This record gives sequence, structure tokens and C-alpha cells, in this order.
Amino acid sequence: MENSVRVRYAPSPTGPQHLGGVRTALYNYLFAKKQKGTFIIRIEDTDQARFVEGAENYMLESLKWCGIIHDEGPGVGGDYGPYKQSERKHLYRQYADQLIESGHAYYAFDTPEELEAMRDRMKASGIPNPQYGAATRDYMKNSLVLPHDEVKSRLANGDQFVIRIKMPRKEEIKLQDLIRGWVVFQSSQLDDKVLFKSDGMPTYHLANVVDDYLMKITHVIRGEEWLPSAPLHVLLYKCLGWEDVMPKFAHLPLILRPDGNGKLSKRDGDRLGFPVFPLNWTDPETKENSVGFRERGFFPEAFANMISLLGWHPGSVQQELFSMEEMIQLFTIEHIGKSGAKFDFEKAKWFNHEYMKKADSHILAAEFKTILAEKNISDTDDHIVAICNSLKQRCTFVSEFWDNSFYFFTEPIQYDEQIVKKKWSEKTKAIMKELRSLLSAQSDFSFSALDSFLHSFVQEKNLTTGDVLPVLRIMLSGTKNGPAVFEIASLLGKEKSLARIEKAEIEFDKLILA
Repeated sequence: MENSVRVRYAPSPTGPQHLGGVRTALYNYLFAKKQKGTFIIRIEDTDQARFVEGAENYMLESLKWCGIIHDEGPGVGGDYGPYKQSERKHLYRQYADQLIESGHAYYAFDTPEELEAMRDRMKASGIPNPQYGAATRDYMKNSLVLPHDEVKSRLANGDQFVIRIKMPRKEEIKLQDLIRGWVVFQSSQLDDKVLFKSDGMPTYHLANVVDDYLMKITHVIRGEEWLPSAPLHVLLYKCLGWEDVMPKFAHLPLILRPDGNGKLSKRDGDRLGFPVFPLNWTDPETKENSVGFRERGFFPEAFANMISLLGWHPGSVQQELFSMEEMIQLFTIEHIGKSGAKFDFEKAKWFNHEYMKKADSHILAAEFKTILAEKNISDTDDHIVAICNSLKQRCTFVSEFWDNSFYFFTEPIQYDEQIVKKKWSEKTKAIMKELRSLLSAQSDFSFSALDSFLHSFVQEKNLTTGDVLPVLRIMLSGTKNGPAVFEIASLLGKEKSLARIEKAEIEFDKLILA
């Protein structure tokens, strides 16, 4: 199985996981499962200065919530561990040394002050974005220009240094991207990136390439923001002699703001009132809370389905709702677009509503019971399940259930005056009294029986549904919103329905007189 697909999702624990990161993990997961391959999680924590406590666990919990389960990685293990770069630090120096010995990298001893002075000189010369590279390295303190003995002495004395790639002066670096086709970079426009830092840790670039090689990664599927780093990674594979086993690359399009103007950020979510993180996140320093999709009430299946279509489409299949297994079967990199995908929170809510309609009412009832308990309301399980079965057709989140069903648990204390004053009259009062009398003789209070009874009553009395149903709805619930009247009556039951109609007759008279 040497040629079996192996992909990795490699987040950095520098903060909460954006929905774009979850999408990257999802695409890697779908691709691996479609190809009968292996999905790996690797924690890239080489940047200790930006490490955020709790971020790693947050990422793992987020993916688990979405149903994205790794085959190798933290908590699971595997044959290519450890799966945290901080636990692999002993592996990287040898490859940095190999690059120095082959002339593809060098020691740089420049101080921060000297680097700043170099940038100032270049800006003064009219160069807007000064870089440490082919145009400047010959004038800096590095092993390319310092005498060999001085370099040895500095290293022996423990002088601080970094190891930089020696970028070729004039060379085309080509990359065949599975989404974008051939991408060409000019080495003269690239800087000599640091590969190994003064703290003894590799940078992302070296560690990333070394780990992908050692873990036998076959495909690198990552965000578009890493495309500028791709030529360096391609060059490292060549310089280390690994070009024949270099993975195939696919750079995913950005997830854009709803207006399509730039990359979606937390600030956009805060400004427009929607989450951008999968789970709640509390910043350990500022204590600022950010609400996640889970806590906002989204189903994990709806969230995964929604983000899957932010950049990918299922070809000729004319549908939008997919189970994880269906996504696996349909997923291909060829159906990922190059252009950014606009995030639409209204569409996200549509997905959740569609999953709500299909959800098991018993599961919804268990969650709704928590809300009812907070209001000191108890009821039978069967009745709550029946109410949830009705509510899920109209609600997007379980958090909306109470506002759409309070009248099933508490009697109306006020009525929609506009409808009462428009509809209530002596004639209507007589009609409702007769209706109440006939309902009292009705033995079957099921949905279908009441539906048939009410429509027969309207026809027999030569009335319209508008003459009867709006008034009856207000009598039973106090509001003009909600499910069909026959559903409300059935869910309330015969005794409560008759009592509410009788009470409303008295209250309506008071409203008219007022």
C-alpha cells in the first residue's frame, strides 16, 4: 500500500478554529475516505510565541463535533508519530544542516537592529517591500560572506543565529496545483525565508516539509493563503532530494464575507451578528466570549453540509443536502472552484432548518425539556414529543421552540387585539358558541379528525375559513402565529381547548367594550 493516499490537516494552536479551517479539514477527510486512504491530524506548534492555551483541544473537539474523525494523530496515535511538532523538534536540525552542507541554506547572525537598518536603507533607495534575499544577503552578517573561521567561532561561542534558505537568483519554480493548474513563481521575487530559529525550533516551512515527507503525505490540501509559500516548499523538496515523492498540492479558495469583499473574519461575524467559529471560544487573555455554531443551535450535520458547499459542488447532482457518506462518495478535487465562496448566514440557517425537519423529535424533546425546566414547566414526554414534531416544521433552532409553543403550556393572558376587534361580533360570537358545543361532542381530537370537522363546519354554515379559523386560533393561543388551528386544538386536547374557547368569549367581549 505504498501508494495509498495519506492526507493531513495541520492546524496551529494559536487561537480558535475558524470555519475555514474546519472546511479544510473536511475536504481532506472527504478526499481520504473517498480514496480509501488515511486522514491525519498534526499539530504544528513550532511558533511558541503565538501558542494559545486550550486552542489544541478546541480544534480537536470542533472536528469531533462535526464528525471529522482522524485515523492518525493526537489521542489516536499511529506509526508516524509524534503528531505534535514540539515533540518532534529533535528531527529537524539534521535537515537544516543537510541544506547548509549542500549549499542550499546558510547561517545568518544579523541582529534585529541590523535587519531593521537594512530595511530602512532599501526603503530609502525606493524599494517598497525590502527583503532579506539575493539582493541583500551579500551585505549582511551570514556564512555566505563571513570568513569560515569567524563562522566557526561564532557557532562555538553560542552566538545567536538563524538558518535561512538560499533562494536561487533567477529561476522559475513551477507548481502544478490540482485546482489552479500550473502556477509559476520567479525566485528573484522571493526572500531567503528563515528555516530554523534562534530558539532551536524550526519554522513552519521546514517542519511542514520534513513532516510531510516523513509521514508519507501524498496530497497537501490547504487554504489559498499558503499558495505564496508553495514555491519555497517545492524548492525544499528539490534541495533535500525528495522531489520524486513530493505530494500533490491543492490550494482551496477563500471563504469570503457575505458581500464578497475580502476574507471572512471574526470581525465580520461580530459586525453582522453571526458566528465564525464552530464552538464557543473564550479568549484566555481578554476573556472575550465568541459564540459558536454549536451553541447557536446548529446541528453538526447541517454545519458540515453547509461548509462543504463553500467552494465545492457535487457535479451534476441536483441537490444540496448530503449526509457525510454521500459527500464522501461524491467528493472530488476537480469540483472545487478557484474563486472565493461567499458565506451566507441566511443560507446556513436554511441548512439547519432542513436538518431540523428531519430530526428525531425525541432528541429535540430532550433538549427542549431543558428549556422548559428553566421555566419550571413540566409535561409528559409524549406530549412534548408531539409538540416538537409540530415545531420542527417551522423552527430553525430549538432555542426558538418556547416562543413558538408557550401557549401549549400556559393559558393566554392577552390576545391579538387587532384581530379580535376586526373579527369579533355578535354573529361571530354565536358561531363560536355553536362550534364549542359541537366540539364538546367530538370524541376524536386527532389532527386529521379535527381538520375534517372544522372544514365540514365551515361548509355547512356557508362560511369561509376566514370567518372562523383566525378567531379560533386567537382563542386557543392568543396569537395569530403557529401551526394549523386543528393542530393547536389537538395538541391542547379537548378539555383545554373547550375551556380556552369559553374563556376567550368573555375576554373578547371585554376587549370590544374597551
